[in-house]
Amino acid sequence: MDWRFDNSYARDLPGTYVVQKPEPVPAPTLVKLNTALAAELGLDPAALLPDAAALFSGNALPEGAEPIAQAYAGHQFGGFSPQLGDGRALLLGEVIDIHGQRRDIALKGSGRTPFSRRGDGRAALGPVLREYLMGEAMAALGVPTSRALAAVATGARVQRERGLPGAVLTRVAASHLRIGTFEFFAARGDRAMVQRLADYAMARHYPDLPQGEGRYLAFFDAVTRAQARLIAQWMGLGFIHGVMNTDNMTISGETIDYGPCAFMEAYSPGTVFSSIDHQGRYAYGNQPLILGWNLARLAETLVPLFDADEARAIDLANERLGAIAGIYRAEWVQVMRAKLGLDGAQEGDADLAEGFVAALSGTDWTLGFRRLARATAPADLRGLFKDMAALEAWWPQWQARRALDAPARMQAANPAYIPRNARVEEALAAAEAGDLAPFERLLSVLADPYTDRPGLEAYALPAPESFNDSFRTFCGT
Repeated sequence: MDWRFDNSYARDLPGTYVVQKPEPVPAPTLVKLNTALAAELGLDPAALLPDAAALFSGNALPEGAEPIAQAYAGHQFGGFSPQLGDGRALLLGEVIDIHGQRRDIALKGSGRTPFSRRGDGRAALGPVLREYLMGEAMAALGVPTSRALAAVATGARVQRERGLPGAVLTRVAASHLRIGTFEFFAARGDRAMVQRLADYAMARHYPDLPQGEGRYLAFFDAVTRAQARLIAQWMGLGFIHGVMNTDNMTISGETIDYGPCAFMEAYSPGTVFSSIDHQGRYAYGNQPLILGWNLARLAETLVPLFDADEARAIDLANERLGAIAGIYRAEWVQVMRAKLGLDGAQEGDADLAEGFVAALSGTDWTLGFRRLARATAPADLRGLFKDMAALEAWWPQWQARRALDAPARMQAANPAYIPRNARVEEALAAAEAGDLAPFERLLSVLADPYTDRPGLEAYALPAPESFNDSFRTFCGT
């Protein structure tokens, strides 16, 4: 079938990638095809099925695909790695979807590339299905995200802490341009390529920005707004990315790279699930700070484009960086207004939101907001909230600000179902053992997260505290 590839990255940015074909796998079998996403991309799911295992494992390539491994660098846990790149991923190309949006289609786990370093270039089935599940959940929650088009088992084992069934993920994203892409060329003093990347990113992701003098400042401002809005949405949902390295932060403002991510249950700003985040750098409460840190790294790459006068360019960059906290704060307050069912916008809304968050300490984040929507008095929430005195002190202020239709607004902004950690682990363990039923069930629950449905009550409840106290996630894909 005709995929109608139009591969602008490969065509317009030579020197930013290495041409590379996927490595064949011995016995590919289709595990999951995202038929709704396929249709959104303008592909016929029925026509895909006969060749799906071969196409989505990399054993065959769709007509028009030009597989490349993209180059990028990145600050990883604060330390700079000048060369990372696609060590186990390949961009097959780009298609224009039915909404007129350009989308990347890439394989993850498709074998070694020149950027693999000591890695095997492969992925295991559990982490592949985790990324599939998380991306679909975030899309249903209304968060900008990469998504999975397909998951294929390879018929081979990959060696991690133990032998695991291998798999390949097909990932769809607005693009795979990262802050680390700019860092790669800035670190090499290649100002011309940084400028070409910025021009390409503007044309692709921010086509309405003004041209001429000041366009690179406008570009940085647009990326700042997109990423601030994204992190505010993460914070509103209790989502912890787990590895906010600059190579995992997209220029488009999409969530990407679902490795050691998880959703917080009991609210605590210091919550960390990632097994490799030993210092808590990417803890839940640190994510807004890391937003600013990462954007500062992007600004460093763009300073030569801000103004011909270096001193003025640095001043302009510092002005932008000084404004990030306020931009994020405004986005967060907007998220919280929706979650609290507030009517319009007023001074003091930030304090009101912070008051409720403080009252949530130790309480399940998702249930706290969801059940608040139906509560008529603080007593309705007894047994859920740990600090009833704080809740009761906060309640009158909220009553004075909430909209008449607050319950409906709040139910539309606060999910009943999130990918709760115990449910995710249960589904992935079953899938690795050959039983996909729990995965399919969880996927169907998360497809409609804002609607209470009879029989799914268990999916709305947190795991026992003992589970979350010891739960850790891993960078497995």
